[in-house]
Amino acid sequence: MTENKHSTDSGWVDPDDAPEWTDEMFEVAEFAIGGKVIRPATCYLGPNGVVRGRPPLGTASKRQVTLRLDPDVLDRFRADGPGWQGRINAALRKAVGL
Repeated sequence: MTENKHSTDSGWVDPDDAPEWTDEMFEVAEFAIGGKVIRPATCYLGPNGVVRGRPPLGTASKRQVTLRLDPDVLDRFRADGPGWQGRINAALRKAVGL
């Protein structure tokens, strides 16, 4: 009989292992004094440094679900190219009055 092996990874990350900040990181970072924002951030920092574009939205972000659609409906949305999932979302919002 095999035993379950417990993970030895504590999840702790040594702060000394953090990457050095680059000039680009300082240029896009939020600047605040005493909790008052002097200059808002123009980007956000991802796991590999500066990431341009929209930051993760947290609880307001979209949720992944499994949904069964008729093949002809799916084919119709996909026929218009990239962005078909967003178009389905827009059609559903319109259908429910949002």
